[in-house]
Amino acid sequence: MREYTTQMDAARKGIITKEMEAAAKTEQMAPEELRALIAEGKAIIPCNKLHTSIVPNAIGSMLKTKINVNLGTSRDWKDIDMELEKVRDAVNMGAESIMDLSSFGDTQKFRRKLTAECPAMIGTVPIYDAVVYYHKPLKEITSEEWIKIVEMDGNDGRGESFLRALLENSRYLQRV
Repeated sequence: MREYTTQMDAARKGIITKEMEAAAKTEQMAPEELRALIAEGKAIIPCNKLHTSIVPNAIGSMLKTKINVNLGTSRDWKDIDMELEKVRDAVNMGAESIMDLSSFGDTQKFRRKLTAECPAMIGTVPIYDAVVYYHKPLKEITSEEWIKIVEMDGNDGRGESFLRALLENSRYLQRV
């Protein structure tokens, strides 16, 4: 049985995970060095255990810049197969991160296919999901509904969400 719940938890316990080893190799650094950055909160490995096709990558201070591609379905573009083709092309060209900005149609179906097939880190904007999933204006979505959307994101295997950026930004603003 694992002795940790997250990469940060493992790092703070002094455990080097297989994800840390893989990401450290990509970064051309010692796994212990990456573990220390994660333990200090200076780096993360957004690697949800339910995203079974992922290749672990680290993001943060003193690490290589990652290539991110934004895509997704909308009212004007509903072709899920075409979006998946774009994902494959982006990864083949070196993208390490896909930010799915889908705001129309069956976003859950698309994202489940994404986490089953895409080796890149996958991020989402849960607020888009909330509006699509509940079919109502943003101002009418309750806090309980919002939490359910974030849980669905995690349960579907996504390791990044726009929430991370909001949390980081709020911590930064508190320091300024």
